[in-house]
Amino acid sequence: MLRRYLSPGLAIGLSLFVLSACGGGPETSTDGTGDGGAGTVTVLGVVVGEQQEKLEAALVPFEEATGIDVVYEGTDAFATLLPVRVESGDAPDIAMFPQPGLMADFAQSGQLIPVTSFMEMSALETAYPSDWITLGTVNDDVYGVWFRASVKSLVWYNPQAFEAAGYTIPTSWDEMLALSDQIVVDGSTPWCLGMESGDATGWVGTDWVEDIMLRTAGPEVYDQWITHEIAFDAAPVQTAFEEFGNIVLNPDYISGGMVGAISTPFGDSIQGLFGNQPRCYMHRQANFIASFLPEEAVLGENIAVFPLPGIDPEFGTPVLVAGDVFAMFNDTPEAQALMEYLTTPEAHEVWAGLGGFISPHNSVGLDVYPDAVTQQQAEILANADIVRFDGSDMMPGVVGTGTFWSGIVDYVGGESVDSVLADIEASWPSEE
Repeated sequence: MLRRYLSPGLAIGLSLFVLSACGGGPETSTDGTGDGGAGTVTVLGVVVGEQQEKLEAALVPFEEATGIDVVYEGTDAFATLLPVRVESGDAPDIAMFPQPGLMADFAQSGQLIPVTSFMEMSALETAYPSDWITLGTVNDDVYGVWFRASVKSLVWYNPQAFEAAGYTIPTSWDEMLALSDQIVVDGSTPWCLGMESGDATGWVGTDWVEDIMLRTAGPEVYDQWITHEIAFDAAPVQTAFEEFGNIVLNPDYISGGMVGAISTPFGDSIQGLFGNQPRCYMHRQANFIASFLPEEAVLGENIAVFPLPGIDPEFGTPVLVAGDVFAMFNDTPEAQALMEYLTTPEAHEVWAGLGGFISPHNSVGLDVYPDAVTQQQAEILANADIVRFDGSDMMPGVVGTGTFWSGIVDYVGGESVDSVLADIEASWPSEE
C-alpha cells in the first residue's frame, strides 16, 4: 500500500519511521518545529463544510496506507489566522493556500520547506504541466504542490434556449460579440453579470479584465502587469478595461444594465439563464458557479459551458485559473509523506469522483469526473496552451483585493478609465 502512493525511498523510510514509533515514539523534526506527535500531520486550509468532507475523504487512503493521522483544520479566516500561528511558533505542518502570492511571502521569509529537498523534480514534472510548477516556484525553488483548480475562462449557457432561438456556440471573440448583437436584435439580452460579493465586490469584473489581458496582450505582458513591471495604467491594461467596457457598459448587453451588474450578487446572476423567458443567454463565470445553480438545472441538458473565446489569434484561447496549493512548514517524515501523496493521481481522483473538483494533475483521466460538463471543464484546462493564475490574487493585497476590486466597480459605475487606472496605479506599494 505504501508503495502505491509514495516513492520507493520515502516509502521505505516512512515504514522504518512508523516501526520505530512502536518502540519509543518518533523524534521531532530536526529544527524543533514539529509537534512530535506520533504518526500525525497537521494541515490548515480554507476548505470548510461539504468541501472539507470531500478533502478529508481524499486523505483517507493515505491514512489507511501509512497509519498517519491527518488532522485538518478549516477556516474562513485563513489569511489572518495563518500569519498569527506562524509568528507564535504554532505553524501547521502543512498549509493549503488559496493564493500562491501568500505562499510566496512565507517562502521568501524562509519559513517553508522546498519540496525538492525530498522529492525529485522529475516526479513533479511528470505530475504537473510546467505552468503549475512555475506557480509553485519561488526564487527557483519549488515549494507548492497543487491540488484543486478553478477554471475561470468559461461561458455558461442554456443549450435548450440556444437551440430554441437558433443560436450556435461562438468560437471567436468577434463571433461572440456578433451573437450578442443578434440576441439584442431578437429582443433579448445576451449577458447576465453580477459583481456584488460583500467585502469582495468587484472580483467578477477583475476576472473579466484578466481574461481579456491574456487574450489581447498575451502571457508575458500579463506577467509584467501583475508584478508591476509595467504600470497599472499602461496601454495594454487600458485596452483590456475598454474591451470589457464594450460589454458591461452596453445597456443592451447586460441584464439590469450597469446598475444590475454592480448590485446583483454573483451567485444569483446565473439564474437568468433559466425559465420560459430567459433574462439572458450567456454568463461568464468559473466552474464553481455550479454550486449556485437552481434546482431546475440539469448539467448537460439545460446548462453547459463553452470556453471564453480568444481575441488575438497569436495567443489562442488562454485559461485563467485559481486554485489551492499545499506547502510545508515543518520538515517531518509525516509531512513529507503527505506532500508526496498529494502529487499522486489517486489523491486527486477521490475528490474528483465526489464532484465539485477539477485537478491540474496530468494523470487524472476525464472519466473520473461525475458528469460531462465537469469533464469538459477538465479537458479545457488540460488542453490549454496558456494557463495563468487570477491576477488580483497575485498582486499586493492593497491593490489586487483592494483598489483593483473597487476600481472596476467605479469603472462600471461610470468613472473614466483614465481616472480609475491612475488611482489603482497610485495605490501600488512603493518598493522602497
